[in-house]
Amino acid sequence: MPMEQGHLSQRKFRRHEHLAHRGELQDHVLHLEEGWASRYCVLPDGRRQITALFLPGDYCEPQWLLSGKAELPILALTPVKARAIPLAGVHARPGDTVMKLLGGVLQNHDRQTAWIVSLGRKTALERVAGLLVELFERLQATGKVDDNRCTIPLTQQDIADVVGLTPVHVNRVLGDLRNRGLVRLSGKILHLPYPQALGAAASSSSERPVDPDAQRTAWPAGKAA
Repeated sequence: MPMEQGHLSQRKFRRHEHLAHRGELQDHVLHLEEGWASRYCVLPDGRRQITALFLPGDYCEPQWLLSGKAELPILALTPVKARAIPLAGVHARPGDTVMKLLGGVLQNHDRQTAWIVSLGRKTALERVAGLLVELFERLQATGKVDDNRCTIPLTQQDIADVVGLTPVHVNRVLGDLRNRGLVRLSGKILHLPYPQALGAAASSSSERPVDPDAQRTAWPAGKAA
């Protein structure tokens, strides 16, 4: 148990039910026990961008500890069961509740940074492969991967709305990854026979920013950056 759950109320949400609406004041943070949820934004013309995925074991949204408000809506992608952690008096609560929530904020920040880099600079194949590797590793960390297989309850539209592609493009990329022997899909079951090879295809292994000073020495003399 992540915290003193005797003091936490359980919440249940149906598939496609909102956990939070945009602009709503929040007096709690949710700790997901079962199910998947997403944070998203819809543009005026109806296009959707998923800006975060919440899996079992995640805190949704830990930054509510600081802001107390949902900046974007949160939608259940599957039936969700969660524990509500009241924010009132959280700093006085025994245990390491606050530190765990702040750790969740840092995790979200790191993940968002990786997604920005992916959307801004990676190819379609790298984006999709990177997302699959990320989800696989997150599920593996909570014991939800068996024999390199896990359940991914995302539609191709969901994946497209994460990686900024069309569903048709996502379908082509998945077909390419299948042909390479890196991904096997059967319904919602994802099988990664060679996770490290898929990670290499995503260029997602230990990505670190390049030192600008070190990179500058590699530019030809007399040419601007």
